[in-house]
Amino acid sequence: MTEIYPAFSISPVPQPSSDTPVPELFHGMYGMPAFVTVPTADLEASTRFWSEGLGFFDFFSAEGQFVHLRRWAFQDVLLVPGQPPAQTSTAAVSFACVENQLEEMAASCQRLLPGSASEPTVKPWNSAEVDVVTPENLSVTMTAARPFDPESQKAQNLKEIGIEKQ
Repeated sequence: MTEIYPAFSISPVPQPSSDTPVPELFHGMYGMPAFVTVPTADLEASTRFWSEGLGFFDFFSAEGQFVHLRRWAFQDVLLVPGQPPAQTSTAAVSFACVENQLEEMAASCQRLLPGSASEPTVKPWNSAEVDVVTPENLSVTMTAARPFDPESQKAQNLKEIGIEKQ
């Protein structure tokens, strides 16, 4: 994998460290490279959950028609009126965050919708994550990269499959 190189300069996601600051919410305009469209039976309740629970804000909206939510750059969600699925989808969407946000995010989601969020969990791919099921039955993973120790067993495991941090 010789084509892999550091490209943090084009990403809103900060390099992880023990004291990584949380990036500002992004209020700029851009052509969205990707976004998630989420049907909801209650735009107001969904907006509240995504805002107070997951840290998004109402970037712009048209009352009763849609709400465009955003966190950092390239983290866009479009809430639209519609009938959400009766069961949680097996497909999921992930959004990057900073590790020190995870506990508060899980607690906020639990306060708004009991049973909606897991506790933060450290994953083998060197991230910590909180899994959330939104009021619209969407599976959302809030994922935070963890500091990388090039001398660790995780680094060795990655190297063995051809991934080396530059």
